[in-house]
Amino acid sequence: MDKIVRKIYDYAMKVNNNGVDSKVSEEIRKRVGDAIIVAYGARNSEPVRIERKTLLPSKGPMNSSILFQKEKAPLETASFINGSMVRYLDYNDTYLSLEALHPSDNIPPVLAVCESLGLSGKEAIKGITVAYQVVCSLADAVSIRNRGWDHVTYVSVSSAAGIAAVAGLKEEKFENTLALAINNNISMRQTRAGELSMWKGCTAANAGRNSLFAYSIANGGFTGPSDIFQGEMGFFKQVSGQFDLDLNKDRVLKTMIKNYPVEYHAMSAAEKTLDLKPKVNAPIQKISVETFDVAHRIIIKDPEKLRPKTKETADHSMPFIIAYCLAHGEPTPEAYSEQYLRDRKILDLIDLMEFTVTDRYNKMYPESLPFGITISTSKGTVQGEMNAPKGHHKNPYSWEDLSNKGRKVMGPDKAKEIINLARSLEKLEISDLMEATYSVTA
Repeated sequence: MDKIVRKIYDYAMKVNNNGVDSKVSEEIRKRVGDAIIVAYGARNSEPVRIERKTLLPSKGPMNSSILFQKEKAPLETASFINGSMVRYLDYNDTYLSLEALHPSDNIPPVLAVCESLGLSGKEAIKGITVAYQVVCSLADAVSIRNRGWDHVTYVSVSSAAGIAAVAGLKEEKFENTLALAINNNISMRQTRAGELSMWKGCTAANAGRNSLFAYSIANGGFTGPSDIFQGEMGFFKQVSGQFDLDLNKDRVLKTMIKNYPVEYHAMSAAEKTLDLKPKVNAPIQKISVETFDVAHRIIIKDPEKLRPKTKETADHSMPFIIAYCLAHGEPTPEAYSEQYLRDRKILDLIDLMEFTVTDRYNKMYPESLPFGITISTSKGTVQGEMNAPKGHHKNPYSWEDLSNKGRKVMGPDKAKEIINLARSLEKLEISDLMEATYSVTA
């Protein structure tokens, strides 16, 4: 067995046999609740409507539920639609390291296979934990962003691991699931370059879909390429370079729930700008921002970030997010609608901005999320700094924080129902969880 696959398999078996620590279980349950909340907010988004129109109705030998509607579809289709809902608003959780990514992209495919196999929430928590640990350990091991590959490539590995673990696959089928999931699912970073498209919010869902397909045929006896990481033309050689995988360090507690629907590197920017907004009581003349290199490369440097034309580009634009906060207050999913992309107040504020990458902030990232801003007005300056916004692992979300987020997205009654389901996930069947989402449909 490939040495990296062996490490993942051994870790998955350890989790299956020993269970999940109570603190980790609680955080996984929060993230399942968070994923359903943000999925609700995206249920009628244009990409999800296109997916439902073009992919449904459909039935296969193994089916699972589409969130918020009384319809089932083959595992791959259901997970793709649900995963697009979870990811599209850019409101689901984040992990920051050498590679930045969204661990909860793994939740829809694991829930899909759990539902189809009649498994419990307790088993789902194990599978999701395996996926979280694998994807975050990959993010810690090596960055593939500068090699031209998207972080979603890692979701191909982790979702396959979580699926294979929860399905209880033994060595050979486990290895074939990972090999089949990885070999043809290397994602190009062009997804997040230039003007961003709908695919930015749905490509991780596609990785989960492909992992479910790999699981289905591997479970039936289909074989995949050997030595998928360390082979002559394997992952090390073609994609990442050599690395090792440390699955012993607990990473779930360092994943971070989003407080606003913004690309996570702009989270401190949004929160601190909102904090300073009431103190700005004169016309703004200049906005000076201090940041770090990764944020500059991902959400600042491209000219498209100064004049975003799509929702997908705007929620990945620190200049737009800062300007929106100053002009209109707290960003919501509606902040990226056409009227705001053309808003003269926002565009004029963007033109007043200058960004500086500092060595101090580079050294603080990724353990902290540093941001500094000085707003110069005709009556003086207002300035501030932030390192750990609400939801950061140094300032983590409580259940009450998650309830507040849920109330913003879906209203108090529906949020309460989802939070109660998430808190009691260990006692539920996954089929009951999925069916319960029907009742919160608007």
